[in-house]
Amino acid sequence: MPRDLILGTAGHIDHGKTSLVKAMTGIDCDRLPEEKARGITIDIGFATLQLEEFRLGIVDVPGHERFIKNMLAGATGIDLALLVVAADDSVMPQTREHLEILKLLGLRAGVVAMTKCDLVDEETREVVELEIRELLQGSFLEDAPIIQTSAQSGAGISELKAALLDCCRNRARSDADTGEWFRLAIDRAFIVQGHGTVVTGSVTSGSVRVGDELEWLPRMEKVRVRSLQNHDRPVEEVHRGQRAALNLAGVHHEEVARGQEVATPGFLVPSRVMTVRLHCLPSMKKPIKHRASIRFHIGAAEILGNVSLLDADFVNPGEWALAQVFLEEPAVAVWGQPFVVRTPSATLTVGGGQVLQPVAKKIRRRHLDSLERIERLWSGDAEERAVSVAWFGGFSGFTAADLVRGAHIHPADAESIIDQLKQKGHLHEVALSQAKRRLLHVDMLAELDRRILHVLDRLHEQFPLMSSHDRQKVQSQLDYIGDDALVSAAVDRLIEQKRLAGDSRRIARADFKPKLSGNLRKLKDKMVEAYKAARFQPPDPSSFAAQAGGNAGNLNDLLDVCVAEGLLVRISDSIYLHADADAEMKKLITERLANGQGATMAVIRDLLGTSRKYAVPFCEYLDQIGITRREGDLRFLATANMATGE
Repeated sequence: MPRDLILGTAGHIDHGKTSLVKAMTGIDCDRLPEEKARGITIDIGFATLQLEEFRLGIVDVPGHERFIKNMLAGATGIDLALLVVAADDSVMPQTREHLEILKLLGLRAGVVAMTKCDLVDEETREVVELEIRELLQGSFLEDAPIIQTSAQSGAGISELKAALLDCCRNRARSDADTGEWFRLAIDRAFIVQGHGTVVTGSVTSGSVRVGDELEWLPRMEKVRVRSLQNHDRPVEEVHRGQRAALNLAGVHHEEVARGQEVATPGFLVPSRVMTVRLHCLPSMKKPIKHRASIRFHIGAAEILGNVSLLDADFVNPGEWALAQVFLEEPAVAVWGQPFVVRTPSATLTVGGGQVLQPVAKKIRRRHLDSLERIERLWSGDAEERAVSVAWFGGFSGFTAADLVRGAHIHPADAESIIDQLKQKGHLHEVALSQAKRRLLHVDMLAELDRRILHVLDRLHEQFPLMSSHDRQKVQSQLDYIGDDALVSAAVDRLIEQKRLAGDSRRIARADFKPKLSGNLRKLKDKMVEAYKAARFQPPDPSSFAAQAGGNAGNLNDLLDVCVAEGLLVRISDSIYLHADADAEMKKLITERLANGQGATMAVIRDLLGTSRKYAVPFCEYLDQIGITRREGDLRFLATANMATGE
């Protein structure tokens, strides 16, 4: 099996990139009529070259400054660079800009071709080679071979192929890429009659087979691969390092745009906000300022946006800074993915860098805790990156897919790293239900505990006589966390740890004691006994004022305590029933109405042995809690229809 790599050309306009590719492969990458007519490359073109055990997919890019965006789209996923400099022109502006872009994109290997050598004498070629060496100092091409060529005469073509073969052997990937999730950035789309929409691009990770399901991003739609081609050859599978054409079922050509991607479902997540390491090119005369408008190039996408610098007000030429980019349209990325930043007018490349958080929330500038966590995302230690991803996951938690996308962890290693971090106490798994669990950073769990305890502290301070509080009331005050199941699970855990006291209905801090004096406890007991004895003709709360004496001001609080403790039931603002009387009332009414016949207010009054003064609020209370329903002057069981199946 040949080993696949992608080679990208780079260089100034009219320096002979396309002619050189044709001389090596026999393929003319200029496919557009306008390119043929004008004699210049406008859009990216493609060719293939077999070099012994290696098969190179070649991406030929335009050199004109107006088409840098096309060059950037074509540079996605390339493994090797072929920098082209014409002997009769030497180093030119786009030679420099393309080299800067290749460095920003993280290229590590390549070859330099000096073209049109048949047009100049030997002395000129020597001078040009010196100028090229000066340009390459400090770059990944500093020690690269410079091969003198002529596409017209064929001189140097075999030597160039030999140099590329050596470069391939030095650059060749191991099998470590196998098992990765599939990803391809779309750089072209067209219709094939009888087959439908075809998209092309460079496979940057993983593999895909005919019949597989992919996710179309940022649309988040599932699509099926109907057929595959690699350099015009039908194949059953394409993988990392190959150029691929995918015939997608159910996709309308008009809806496909350069910069969209197809990937393994659940791998990539579109986002308008990314956290990045941002570098300002040393060649720039001005710094990149906070809130600067930019043209953001990532993958094959080009999106307008602006920069928020997190730890500085500007990035000087040659310097790095932490930043967030806010994009006008969503894009997809993974940890460490390179990007390029150009001016909004697309006239100048100003910088670039690497993505730290492909999916980010807005981070407050100069927030030290967040900045420290972001810096750890650039760590060479996979566990440290994973812990940072978990921390930024907040109360929403994180998944193995988040680690693959956001911490550069191989899919096969994600679960084992999670297990290791759980054993070390960095992560905690919360059971939200029998089937659903969530992974949280321990700091998030501690913060959730702190907030729950804080709410109870506030309630205990507000109601010092109340021994416990309704659990749902406590949890409702934590809605901003965004997950009732998570809060409920945290409360259960705090009860297990004996930091809270309570059950499924009521909770309190374990160390809280109601501040009831001996006199208040006696008054409370007398009130409860009075309501119990009165049954369905309960006393008016104000009737206890004389017994309360100096504690009369605490009567309402005492009633709240009795309700909270389940001793009394509030019927209305001034009417309470003993809990036993409430249960008896519900039983009597349910039995009376069980035959499906309604009862008037007078019948219910007589059934309870009370007066209309109480019967009216009792009936309204029963309506409100769903025991009865009113139809005219009659009350029926609210569940009667369900019971009879009507």
